[in-house]
Amino acid sequence: MSEFIKGADVSFLETIETNGGRFFDQGRKSELFRILKDHGFNLIRLRLFNDPYDEFGRSYGAGGCDEDFIIRMASRCRQAGIDWLLDFHYSDCWADPGKQTMPKAWVGLDYEKLKFAVYDYTYAVLNHLKSRNLAPAMVAVGNEITNGLLWPIGTKGNDAQIAGLLSAGIRAVRDVLPLAKVMLHLDNGGNNAIYRRFFDSYLQNQGADFDIIGLSYYPFWHGSMADLKNNLDDLAERYHKDLIIAETSYPFTLEDYREREKISEEDFKGMAIKENPADRPLPYPISERGQADFMVALMDLIKSVPEERGLGFIYWGGECLPVENSDWASEEGIDYMHEKGPTGNEWANQALFDYDGNPLEILKAIRDY
Repeated sequence: MSEFIKGADVSFLETIETNGGRFFDQGRKSELFRILKDHGFNLIRLRLFNDPYDEFGRSYGAGGCDEDFIIRMASRCRQAGIDWLLDFHYSDCWADPGKQTMPKAWVGLDYEKLKFAVYDYTYAVLNHLKSRNLAPAMVAVGNEITNGLLWPIGTKGNDAQIAGLLSAGIRAVRDVLPLAKVMLHLDNGGNNAIYRRFFDSYLQNQGADFDIIGLSYYPFWHGSMADLKNNLDDLAERYHKDLIIAETSYPFTLEDYREREKISEEDFKGMAIKENPADRPLPYPISERGQADFMVALMDLIKSVPEERGLGFIYWGGECLPVENSDWASEEGIDYMHEKGPTGNEWANQALFDYDGNPLEILKAIRDY
């Protein structure tokens, strides 16, 4: 892709639609992909879990995100004329810096066999998509791999094994889709030291070549926008790789939405950002205009990266309307990840739409940028 990337991760979409969520544009019901394309979006990100079901076939939730889901959603991307990115979690449910749970089918494999499993799985998924003319334009090998992947073998500190596992996935991408861009994605986009440590180690351990460094940047968790700019500028000059803000979002309201989910107070996870934190105040008000202003400032920042390495952004959770059963994970998924509850939707106040599915100011700001 040569144009500035305006992306959205919409991996909860089927769950939202199945449970009554609807999207509108200019007062009329419309299809989400059409709305996004009409507002300048040109990339969709979809996450993939290996086997997101327990032994009784009960879903781990989190949008489902098995291979059948990917095929359905990739087909919708093709119909809408939008490129897409496949995000391999290499887990049966959420993988992030706090958890990189080994897929059930791979538990007990040693390092060498695990590399083969990563290669074979990655190859099989991509080859299946290619055979259906649904190949992604971009592939993320692992999700927020700041502390490694496929624990305990790929735990932070086992740096040679982390590089080997990632390289196995990258080789599979290259073998099936030589033109696809390959991303390695970390969280905490404002922390330059984390990125230097990870990528210095990866290169020292002869990790396979890749194309893009992806960064998660949530301003309520990951430092100031000045911290982010410092990191982006340094990464561009140090590694000469293209850069994408692979996840970001901003709250537009603090209005409670528990009743819309039809969920009890004890089961309500609540908003990920519930207030403007006093110790690390957000750069813009929590309002529709503040959300839009943040997005414009972020796009300006990305455009300013040296060597024109800033490719664009992917907005996370923009489809997360507060409807019944729109949980971040089911009870079975929480058990699988060894997490603690409760369930519920924690992202509705950071979506690209209001609670009724109407577009917010941020969509116009993105369209007109």
